[in-house]
Amino acid sequence: MRRIALLAATFLAGAPAFAQAPPPVAAPPGARPAAPSAAPSAAPSAAAPAAPAAAGTPAAAEDPVLARVEGEAIKLSDVLAAAGDVLPPELRNVPPEALASMLPPEAMRQLVERTITDRALGIAARRAGLQNDPELRARLARLEQQELTQALLRREVLPRVTDEAVRARFDRDFANRPAEEEVRARHILVPTEAEARAALADIQRGQDFDEVGRRFAQGTGTRESGELGWFKRGDMVPEFSAAAFGMQPGQVSAQPVRTQFGWHVIKVDERRSSQGPSFDDSKEEIRQRLLQEEVQAAVERIRGTVNIERVTPPAAPGGLMQGAQPPAAPAPARR
Repeated sequence: MRRIALLAATFLAGAPAFAQAPPPVAAPPGARPAAPSAAPSAAPSAAAPAAPAAAGTPAAAEDPVLARVEGEAIKLSDVLAAAGDVLPPELRNVPPEALASMLPPEAMRQLVERTITDRALGIAARRAGLQNDPELRARLARLEQQELTQALLRREVLPRVTDEAVRARFDRDFANRPAEEEVRARHILVPTEAEARAALADIQRGQDFDEVGRRFAQGTGTRESGELGWFKRGDMVPEFSAAAFGMQPGQVSAQPVRTQFGWHVIKVDERRSSQGPSFDDSKEEIRQRLLQEEVQAAVERIRGTVNIERVTPPAAPGGLMQGAQPPAAPAPARR
C-alpha cells in the first residue's frame, strides 16, 4: 500500500503541469495510444455502446464508462492508460477494475479529470484543423517511427536478456576469475632525481614519511600525504607497479623510482587479495551490457533483412566529393 500511496502522490503532483500543456501536444489524433493498447481486454472507445446497454455485459463491468466528452466515452482503461508510464511494473498487468480499487479516491478523481482535459483538448485541436498542419504531421510521423522502432527492439531483445543469460555472463567473466592482488601505498613525487634522493635520505634517517612529503611534494599528481589508496597491478604505469608490488607493508622503496611523471619515493602500507564483485553487486551492470550487445546484434540482423540502396549526393564545390581530403586527426597525446 505504501507504493500505491506514492503513486497517488505522483498523480496529484503531475496534474497542474498537465493542465497547462499546450493543445497541439496533447490533442492531435494519433498522438496518444488508444485505451486498448494499455488494456487489451477493453473494447475501443469509438465502438463503446451506451452505458445502460453495456451495464449488463461482463466487458462493461470490467471497464466501465466514467465520463463522456462531446459524446466520446472515457472508460476506466482510458483513465488508467494515462498513468501507464508511472505505474510500477507489477501493476501494469492488473485488470483495470482491480487496479482502480487499489488507488485512493482522490487519485482516481484527478486521473479522470486529467483524461477529460486531454480528450477536450484533442477535440478542440481537431476542430481547429491542427491535425492537418504539415509540420505537426511530420513530427507525429517521426514519433510513430520511433515508437515502432522501440517496440520492435523490445520484442527482439528483451526475451534474450534473461536472468539465466545474466548469470551465465557473470560465470563466464567474473566467477572463475582468480583473485587479484592489491596494494595500498603513498608516494612523494618530485621532478628531479636529486630531490627524490634527498627526500629518501631524510626518511631513512627516521623522519616521518608524510612530513617529508609535505616538504618535497610538487605537481598536481601528489596530495599533501601522497595517499594513493588501493590499486591493482595494472592501474599504475609499469615502473611504479613493479616497485610497489615488490615491497612488503611498511617498506619504503630503496631507490627512487622514475616514471613519465617524475621521480617517486614509494611507501607500501597494506597488501590484500581482491576476489572481485559478487553476482548481486554486478548483475545490473551485466544486464545493461547484455542489452546493449543484443540491441546492436538486433539492428544488424534487421538491416540484413531489408534492401538498402545508398545514393551519392551531388558534390558541393570544393567539397570532399571532389577529391578533397579531410584534415588528418592529431596523434593521441601520450600520458
